[in-house]
Amino acid sequence: MRKSYRVKSEQDFQTVFENGESVANRAFVIYVLPRKQNKHFRVGISVGKKVGHTAVVRNRLKRYIRAVLTENRDRIAPDLDFLVIARPYARDFDWEKTRENLLHALNLAHVIEEMPNKEEK
Repeated sequence: MRKSYRVKSEQDFQTVFENGESVANRAFVIYVLPRKQNKHFRVGISVGKKVGHTAVVRNRLKRYIRAVLTENRDRIAPDLDFLVIARPYARDFDWEKTRENLLHALNLAHVIEEMPNKEEK
């Protein structure tokens, strides 16, 4: 994901955090702030030390989150700034579990259009 797609500055992070609407599931909290001047969405990712005590664990989860967002970038509304904050529940997630929980949280926040229901087996 290119840097232009990231909320990087502390001021931008705080603006979304303080003025945005929040939605959460057990693994992620999503803060969303509509922005009219954006050409494309911007995302900030936060994985604190409560999630993983080592940088290896935190960075792996951030890579997974970025990969899910990149994979679904065409389905994300272009006029949004949003934050993805990982909760400790997401600590031991593999790729599929991260993807499933993050897409669920993004659907709840109306950041991404809802996935079609899987056929039950």
